[in-house]
Amino acid sequence: MTRPRWSLRARLTALASLVLAAALVIGAVVLSAVVSGGRVAALDDIARERAVLVARLAASDQVPDVLPVSEPGEVAQLVGPAGEVLASSGTASRTLPVLPADELAALRAEADAADGVRVVGTDRSAYDAAARVAVVPVAGSGEAGGTTAVATVPLREVEGVVRALRLSLAVVVPLLTLVAAGVIWSVLGRALSPVEELRQGAEAVARSGGPGVLPVPRTDDELAALARTLNTMLDSLQAAAARQRTFVADAAHELRSPVAALRASIEVARLHPAAYPGDELAVELEDEVRRLQALVDDLLVLARLGARPLADHDVDLGAVAREVVAASTVRQRQEPGRAPVTVTVDVDGTPTARGDRDAIARVVRNLVDNAVRHARSSVRVTVGPGDVVVDDDGPGIDVADRERVFERFTRLDEARERDAGGTGLGLAIARETAREHGGDVTLGESSLGGLRAEVRLAPRPAEQARGGDAPRRDGPSATGT
Repeated sequence: MTRPRWSLRARLTALASLVLAAALVIGAVVLSAVVSGGRVAALDDIARERAVLVARLAASDQVPDVLPVSEPGEVAQLVGPAGEVLASSGTASRTLPVLPADELAALRAEADAADGVRVVGTDRSAYDAAARVAVVPVAGSGEAGGTTAVATVPLREVEGVVRALRLSLAVVVPLLTLVAAGVIWSVLGRALSPVEELRQGAEAVARSGGPGVLPVPRTDDELAALARTLNTMLDSLQAAAARQRTFVADAAHELRSPVAALRASIEVARLHPAAYPGDELAVELEDEVRRLQALVDDLLVLARLGARPLADHDVDLGAVAREVVAASTVRQRQEPGRAPVTVTVDVDGTPTARGDRDAIARVVRNLVDNAVRHARSSVRVTVGPGDVVVDDDGPGIDVADRERVFERFTRLDEARERDAGGTGLGLAIARETAREHGGDVTLGESSLGGLRAEVRLAPRPAEQARGGDAPRRDGPSATGT
């Protein structure tokens, strides 16, 4: 059985109340010490002044019959060398000294060793349970040489004041803590109410499993910013979910076609073995399997986009372009009966970009393959700093369709789609990969009369500052026939 946990509001209130109570207790102790110390210091001044006055009167042989005092309970005495009382105030007896002889002798010795005055606390006063006592040896010789002036002030008043203060604080501190706890509870409730509204909104969205919007607090503070950020995240998740549903439906439809074609070919060959020779069946199945493999490969590439961090390396775009064109040339030679397409590469200096080399190579390969598939006779690849342009002399694409072809599984009905070699994902993969690298892929008119596909990537900082001015332009580095 798990113990119920306190809410955040309760924990914060308890913590703040404990801190406040500790601060109040410490403040009460310090206040009591300050009040007590200040009052004791004042009593010490009174006792010191009275003892010094009595010592001066004795030294000048002007001692009155009754020594003067002013504070309640104050006692002043002039004590002889043997401890006898030579003069006393009206608040004390002339036969009972205020201090025992041994303590008086010890205090007189301390006063002689110091500045002539010794003020201490004592609990051996003959007239008070606790008092502050001042001892001053009388200066002079003869009869007055061993005489001591003593003055005491009782601590009853100080103790009473400190006791009353402590009792008051013992009542006030808990009351202040309770009042503060109530205020803190109320303030935290108002401060955390937007958080509870956000929680309820998120719970409603989770229960519905569909689109939803979290409430945004009316105040323009951190909670409002958090709510707006969460709503933006929900919008992104909803858009991603919609894209995923569309993608799954399109992928299922696209995969169904080659699978159905394979099944049909196999069924026909099984039912009519004499009319469907094995070599023809193998050729037809090979074409469908290649199409299926290309589709699955492209689907896997799309599934991995954005799912892992990109490598951040310098990529030689010229070398990438040459490798892609060389591979395209080899593939053309392996396709009998296909009209040859000449592919050339024009490299501007040694252009580089930052990113994942394999991903960038796939972008260039998709654009080159798309151009070769629809070109009449020639394709030109021009490489510059952070920029690769692929021109062909094919039929091109209407301006209205140049953005639509970047949608997944989009195929046009015009002459550019005269064969079934594409999956409808090449341009989508190229653009999404380029955008993942901080660039983009755009389509336009080619100087060769067909389509121009341009991919822009982030060049290295030095090349970006140079603006792409290279010392030379290399001639064609690869040619496909």
